[in-house]
Amino acid sequence: MEFFRIRRDIPFMENALIFNVISFITFAAAVFFLVTRGLHLSVEFTGGTVMEVAYTQPVEVEKVRQSVAALGLPDVQVQNFGTARDVLIRLPAQKGVSSAQQSEKVLSALRASDSTVQLRRTEFVGPQVGEELATDGLKALAFVVAGIMIYLAFRFEWKFAVAAIIANLHDVVIILGFFAFFQWEFSLAVLAAVLAVLGYSVNESVVIFDRIRENFRRLRKLNTVQIIDNAITSTISRTIITHGSTQVMVLSMLLFGGPTLHYFAMALTIGILFGIYSSVFVAAAIAMWLGIKREDLVKGGGARKDSDPNDPNAGAAV
Repeated sequence: MEFFRIRRDIPFMENALIFNVISFITFAAAVFFLVTRGLHLSVEFTGGTVMEVAYTQPVEVEKVRQSVAALGLPDVQVQNFGTARDVLIRLPAQKGVSSAQQSEKVLSALRASDSTVQLRRTEFVGPQVGEELATDGLKALAFVVAGIMIYLAFRFEWKFAVAAIIANLHDVVIILGFFAFFQWEFSLAVLAAVLAVLGYSVNESVVIFDRIRENFRRLRKLNTVQIIDNAITSTISRTIITHGSTQVMVLSMLLFGGPTLHYFAMALTIGILFGIYSSVFVAAAIAMWLGIKREDLVKGGGARKDSDPNDPNAGAAV
């Protein structure tokens, strides 16, 4: 399926250096903000109090959030837990205030507007647990990166693996840079979004790399730059359909999903936008500069004259 077909290849690689300089500046800025400002970690990582309260009737989470916010507590997370009558509240740790004092203060504020509120449970999440979660999250990120590199190295060639992982880490660091610059809350949901972006971005890279390999087999008269330009141009329609539909869904979560999904959707939005950019201008360009050539990808395969170089489905299996 395609919305349109571009008959003439767009010279993407002609301006690859300019776009990669822009990428490097953006990447350096993200690293700078990560080092100087750091991430604004949520309760899951820093420790705090977790409360579960129950109402006799379904309650609006926003009203609960406003009641807790009126106490002056920063970065409080409020969400439904199981049913519309059960609410989970996460409170960040405060110096000089115990977990019991925090939960009692919040419960009193909630009962001021609804006397039927009952406290189901309250737990204190220590900093050590948060440190373990942060460590496990970094391990998960490292395993994903290693898995992607091994997969691409076996499926294509090591130069493609290096190019794709640099492009994907470029996306991840820029997402983290946005969260550091704006001091948005970085939670486990955001970490999940970052891992999802890694997989999503590599999928686009695989589609383009597949087309490059296919072009090397059938377009014998074109050089490497022309091969890459043709691969990117011939998959543009597929890219617009895939990323456009995904972005509409993510934007709906961002606009209508409420505070619980806000930063999760924000991370996905940034990741999808930069994922398209990095797959085209970063991954493909780095692979070109690393010196990919026909001999790296074609092993005994002859030219396929029956293939249409503009067919978006040829060589684009994932």
